[in-house]
Amino acid sequence: MLTLFHHPFCPHSRFLRLAFDELSLAPHLVEERAWERRTEFLKLNPAGTTPVLVEEGLPPVPGAAIIAEYLDETYGSKPQRQRLLPADPGARIEARRLMSWFNDKFFAEVSGPIVMERVYKRYIPLTQGGGSPDTEALRAARNNIKYHLAYIGWLIRSRDWLAGPSLTYADLAAAAHLSAADYMGDVPWDEDETAKTWYARVKSRPSFRTLLNDTLPGLAPSPSYANLDF
Repeated sequence: MLTLFHHPFCPHSRFLRLAFDELSLAPHLVEERAWERRTEFLKLNPAGTTPVLVEEGLPPVPGAAIIAEYLDETYGSKPQRQRLLPADPGARIEARRLMSWFNDKFFAEVSGPIVMERVYKRYIPLTQGGGSPDTEALRAARNNIKYHLAYIGWLIRSRDWLAGPSLTYADLAAAAHLSAADYMGDVPWDEDETAKTWYARVKSRPSFRTLLNDTLPGLAPSPSYANLDF
């Protein structure tokens, strides 16, 4: 049995949820509020971050990139499933490079600050850094997202998908992080029409449906969030 400890608006968790659906896998989802630093969760991942995958009889698998590699090694090569890392070594490098771009760079510059300021701080006690959003951090994230959209557009103008001719982890990582920002209305889709068209294509896939059903009490999604023809 597969169990994924996640948070609905953790961009890395969203990436894995998309990957599981694309691989036709249905893990048991356990919502984890990482900021609470539960002892039981820290035993699974001393870093105290989501996501963490637990499969019976094996050590916990912590972190989006490690889980993605694990899924490819154990499930992705099976004939009935679409592989999310290409078989060709060069293509795999490009997919991994872009997966890292969005899981690391985009997260540090855009989705991480947005989710922390707009979501997590609503629940974190004031004594632990919660409270009102940092407007300067949000302003920087909204400015940074523009060049990431331009980069997506540049890639897609010469490729069918971000890393090449087929959907890969790169597309799922980029779309997952964008989706968290899009819920908040922080994605300026008019910046790059090509990037917008690519995102609409990914968002229309069946794997995206559960993400589009996620909601936050007291914070409604932006008009574009669940609209497939935005």
